[in-house]
Amino acid sequence: MTMGADSYVHGYQPREAERLLDQAGALAEWLHGDTVYAAGRQVLEAGCGVGAQTMLLARRSPQAQFTCIDISAASLGQAERAARRAGLANVRFARADLAAPPFPAGRFDDVFVCFVLEHLRQPAEILTVLAGLLRPGGTMTVIEGDHGSTCFHPRSEAASAAVQCQVALQQAAGGDALIGRQVYPLMAASGLADVRVSPRMVYVDGSRPELADGFTRRTFTAMIEGVRRPAIAAGLVEADAFDAGLRDLRRTAEPDGTFCYTFFKGVGVKPVDGQPRAG
Repeated sequence: MTMGADSYVHGYQPREAERLLDQAGALAEWLHGDTVYAAGRQVLEAGCGVGAQTMLLARRSPQAQFTCIDISAASLGQAERAARRAGLANVRFARADLAAPPFPAGRFDDVFVCFVLEHLRQPAEILTVLAGLLRPGGTMTVIEGDHGSTCFHPRSEAASAAVQCQVALQQAAGGDALIGRQVYPLMAASGLADVRVSPRMVYVDGSRPELADGFTRRTFTAMIEGVRRPAIAAGLVEADAFDAGLRDLRRTAEPDGTFCYTFFKGVGVKPVDGQPRAG
């Protein structure tokens, strides 16, 4: 089973789409600076959502061809409109379930998966399915965050508890907000070879006001703010305590505050005959 429209813990409201675009823009070089696909490559973006990563990938590799799939028709509609506005001619979108994508084995040269596994009940099984769509020698790139890597100054138990609410809600929905630390074993278990994972730490302090706004405030804190209502409804926290945590998270974006979060980027290769698998 893959992710359904009701298991995306962040929701599908317009503000969430805006947050995803903010996140993509703020982290473009951190996450995608070393991802470029050559002319003629057929690339599958699995779980493209509103196209936040799609726009970056397609611009960086204008001669590659991207097929972008997602389970949400609404998100795909937003992604298609964004691609048209950007004048991107190397992208096409299709609605599909990641557990049963409508493509033959070996159809793609590359597969790209970003911020998707954290929402899946069976991430290992889905990666295995996606790896089967690669031709021998093709590559898979996986990027995931890990909320357990979050640290900030000034320290705040209320802020940490607010973050934990999001972790708990995602777990209840069948996902895992701590999945970044599992990128290597998950990719290795899918049958890929030569898997390499690199941590991408985003560190923000007063010398980086653009990141304080783009990442600390508008990406991470906005994400936590988005689970306020369900966290309170689930009895995970009282309203006053959650609001205190949000104030303290916003405080870390001030000139004397700091914020740190780590993403994990893995790249693996579909084995050719005789090539050993990872792990």
